[in-house]
Amino acid sequence: MRSFFWRIFISFWLAISVAAGSSMLLGYLFNQDAWLINRFPPIQGVAQKWVSFHEENEIASAKNLIKHYQQKYKIDIQVFTELGTNLTGNIHPTHYKPKPIGSRIPPWRQITQEYTSPETELSYLFIYRIPRAELMDWQRDSLWFPLGGIVITVIVLTIFSFLLTLSVTRPLKKLRGAVNDLGRTEYQKNSLSRLSNRKDEFGLLAKDFSLMGEHLQALIDSQRQLLRDVSHELRSPLARLKITAALLERSNEQDRAKLSDRLSLECDRLEALISEILILARLDSVPGNKTTLQLYQLLNKLQEDAKIIAPQQKIILSIPNDLIVHGWEDRLERALDNLIRNALRFNPEDKAIEITAWQEDDNVHISIRDHGVGVTDNYLAELSKPFFRVPEQTAKGYGLGLAISRRAIESHGGTILFNNHKEEGFMVEIILPIS
Repeated sequence: MRSFFWRIFISFWLAISVAAGSSMLLGYLFNQDAWLINRFPPIQGVAQKWVSFHEENEIASAKNLIKHYQQKYKIDIQVFTELGTNLTGNIHPTHYKPKPIGSRIPPWRQITQEYTSPETELSYLFIYRIPRAELMDWQRDSLWFPLGGIVITVIVLTIFSFLLTLSVTRPLKKLRGAVNDLGRTEYQKNSLSRLSNRKDEFGLLAKDFSLMGEHLQALIDSQRQLLRDVSHELRSPLARLKITAALLERSNEQDRAKLSDRLSLECDRLEALISEILILARLDSVPGNKTTLQLYQLLNKLQEDAKIIAPQQKIILSIPNDLIVHGWEDRLERALDNLIRNALRFNPEDKAIEITAWQEDDNVHISIRDHGVGVTDNYLAELSKPFFRVPEQTAKGYGLGLAISRRAIESHGGTILFNNHKEEGFMVEIILPIS
């Protein structure tokens, strides 16, 4: 994984290395013959003066010029023609100290210059031997090298800083836009897809934010839908209550008792509906730490409760005694209780409800099967939606039981599947992670 930390770290040192390398290259360029001939003051104009004296047959002046530079600047000058003839004779740099034994660097710097006379168009080769100490003193005093180094360093660091800043601000800008969209509850699922493909910390952050954004947006959409469904579902019992109350006001003594019972029944229905709505809403919160649950004990308890509700029904358990899951007992109990109650509602009395559980890899599977008429395949995907009721269903209920079960199972990281059994009846399969 390309860590953003290493990207910054490597960029920092790469910028320093490029700046240092560029400065060294600049120093190398400033130390070339052409640069020194044009910039080193002691040898500027020497070739033009000497050629002028030589072509005017002022041999003495030409020799004096070379001696002047040798005495004043300690620079030895030799001049050759195109044919290689030495016009200045053999000059021995007697003022140089001998080169130390084993040293590869002579005490002077040799520079060559080719000069063509504008008058005669003859070419001359000038060879300068400049003391390294004099050359280094001039380079230290010159502003070209430090200014050039500073300019190159500033340019290199500016480029790297700009690129590094872009690599930070661009993903932050995208994240900021996603946060704003989430704040307006308009988060788009694929808004950070490109950023999520990055193999650094920003990519990981974008993936985590995308998961969080999708979850929050789904939660918001679910709450909106729930609010719409609740408003719709509460309208009917409230309307019945209002009508009953109006009739109660106009009724005589004979009908008042009957209407009072109906009013009480509608209030109980409304209370039950609100209770289930609150249970569904609370499933979005985290109740606390999970605990280890013995699945056989939990289902055996629900089996005993079912005998009280429907003593004529029979439930067969096929569950290993040592099968465990980690979760919230009240949520898991309510989910399984709703599913068992749903099976009791549709199962014929002459056949048993079958509850089976087993472990497969790192998951626990729980199957609850009844022998009722089942559900039309077109409605299977809609069963766990709040307030959904199968059109041909005549049993009592508000369509919240299966929705509560699904939310409870999903809060454990599990899944719930609704299917018609291949032989007969309806089957619910729950898949829960063990840990």
